[in-house]
Amino acid sequence: MALISQVFGNEIIDPFLSMINKCPVLNTPTDWKESPESHVFIADLPGLNKEEVNVQVVDDGRVLQISGERKEEKGDENVKWHMGERFRGKFLRRFRLPKNAKTDEVKASMENGVLTVTVPKQEPKKPERRVIEIEEK
Repeated sequence: MALISQVFGNEIIDPFLSMINKCPVLNTPTDWKESPESHVFIADLPGLNKEEVNVQVVDDGRVLQISGERKEEKGDENVKWHMGERFRGKFLRRFRLPKNAKTDEVKASMENGVLTVTVPKQEPKKPERRVIEIEEK
C-alpha cells in the first residue's frame, strides 16, 4: 500500500483518476460524428477560450489537429492546496481525416468551453465511363 501511495499520492478513492487527469489525450474528450454532409468534432475544453485553442489541418490536409494549453494558476504563497485534479499544461489531439474531407472549408466555433469543428464532405466522384471508338485498319 505504501508503494501505491508513493506512485499515486493520496488518491484513496481511485488512483487511476490521477493518471487520467494528467494525460492530455484522455483529458481532452472529443466526439467525432458523421452526417451525410460533414464530419463534426466536438471537444470539451472547460475553462478555455478561443484564443487559447488552435485548430489546424496539417500533413497535406490529411490530419485535423486540435491543440492548446491550460495555464497553471499563479499561486499565492498564503494558500494551501489540498487537491489539484484538473488538468493543466499542453494538450494535442490529432484525427486522420477521410479522403472525402473538404479541408479548405473547415469551420470551428466555441461556446461555453465546447469546441465544435465542422469538416464538410465532398461528393464522391462517380466513376467516369467513356466509350472508346475502335478504329478499323
